[in-house]
Amino acid sequence: MPLIWLIAIILVLAAVGFVMGRTRAVASAGGDARIMHSLPSYYGWNVALTVITPAFGLLVLWLLVQPLWIENRVSAQLPEAAIAEDTTRSLVMTDVRRVAGGLQVLIDTGTMSEDDVSAMNTEDTDVRERLGDVGVALGSNVEPSVMAAAQSYREMTKRGSALMAVGVLLVALGGFAMAYILTNKDFRARNTVERGILLVLIAAASIAILTTLGLVLSMLFEARNFFAAHPWQDFFFGTKWAPDFRGNSELAILPLLWGTLYISLIALFVAVPVGLFAAIYLSEYATSRVRSVAKPAIEVLAGIPTIVYGLFALITVGPMLRDYFALPLGFGESSSSVMTAGLVMGVMLIPFVSSLSDDIINAVPQAMRDGSYGLGATQSETIRQVVVPAALPGIVGAILLAASRAIGETMIVVLGAGAAAAQFDRGLGELVNPFQAMTTVTVKIVSQLTGDTDFSSPETLVAFALGLSLFTITLGLNVLALWIVRRYREQYE
Repeated sequence: MPLIWLIAIILVLAAVGFVMGRTRAVASAGGDARIMHSLPSYYGWNVALTVITPAFGLLVLWLLVQPLWIENRVSAQLPEAAIAEDTTRSLVMTDVRRVAGGLQVLIDTGTMSEDDVSAMNTEDTDVRERLGDVGVALGSNVEPSVMAAAQSYREMTKRGSALMAVGVLLVALGGFAMAYILTNKDFRARNTVERGILLVLIAAASIAILTTLGLVLSMLFEARNFFAAHPWQDFFFGTKWAPDFRGNSELAILPLLWGTLYISLIALFVAVPVGLFAAIYLSEYATSRVRSVAKPAIEVLAGIPTIVYGLFALITVGPMLRDYFALPLGFGESSSSVMTAGLVMGVMLIPFVSSLSDDIINAVPQAMRDGSYGLGATQSETIRQVVVPAALPGIVGAILLAASRAIGETMIVVLGAGAAAAQFDRGLGELVNPFQAMTTVTVKIVSQLTGDTDFSSPETLVAFALGLSLFTITLGLNVLALWIVRRYREQYE
């Protein structure tokens, strides 16, 4: 049964349960809703939620567990002879899933029957032609063991989906029957529904927490594998980034971290003054008519895709900086530079600083301004000595949040600053040259995981160590921003 049909059946059953539960409750009260414990709609919602909640819970759990269970079962069936020296079991399982999908397409399109597909093997002369007709190419190296595993994978998936449909429908019907039987005028339907909604809200909040925990654990486990294959001293304290998939790689984070911090610092030098001054103008000087036009216009910058900023850096800003600054001053000949990426990234961050600072400045009580005016201060003096100091904790928090956004940027750096890591052996002048090409941690995470990679090699696993390090830095900045805002905001409330 298709998944959409299963969901539709559950929703229809819940709708029927709502109507029948409400009708049964009203009938048990003789049509007088005043003697019922809860409003009639609560009885209907009780039946509907008792149908939906356990059924969807089982459905989600089954969809998460079944692929992992089938993957492990089929992977265990693969003989060691099917695993070539230059590949891994996970790569073979990728072929198994691809072939299984092709076999299912043959059935879905009516090209072959279930029996024909089950009996198919790589010795058949028309296997590749049939699959090629539906857009699934087997290639020339599909082993009989892979074909057998694909057929087993498809059969297990089919049986699992059927069992899932039966189990979910039985749970939905059981919930329907139980809630309907318990429905009467004295049943505390309101309390039950509110507890059920509370559980749903707790589950929704738990999903966000568990997702964060899953992200951290996945990076921790893979980073542990990396540090088991590569010395942690070289990673944290080395000064050279030179990955080599043939061996003898030098994988140090310091060159990448320097490029990340340097580009982010330039971006903040652009975004913070412009964004803060724009926020002060909009909140303190601009008329309501100007504000209604200027504020949305500034926030449009936040909606532009970063790839567009990257193209702007590559085509316009980079060549302009090279022709008018780098070449005349003798700082370099490349249009890809730290300054290019930093300037464009700073423009991208302006709405982050401006919008957050504007909201924070507007939150300063008007009584503080009135008190300053009453003491004879001018508007500019009031802004400098009263409003900005009062809003400073929130402004600092906005700046730190913008810094976290800058550290995690990738596309602007790729197109604007290049992919070369900073080289510490060339001296301090090269490191601080803003027209020198450098790259960041995020760019190298992408490059190390791009292409046909071996997930057992340090050159690939280093991406997870880089990701964990970047996660720690940005988490620290976010925690610091929240601490500053909460610690000092109380002084003005």
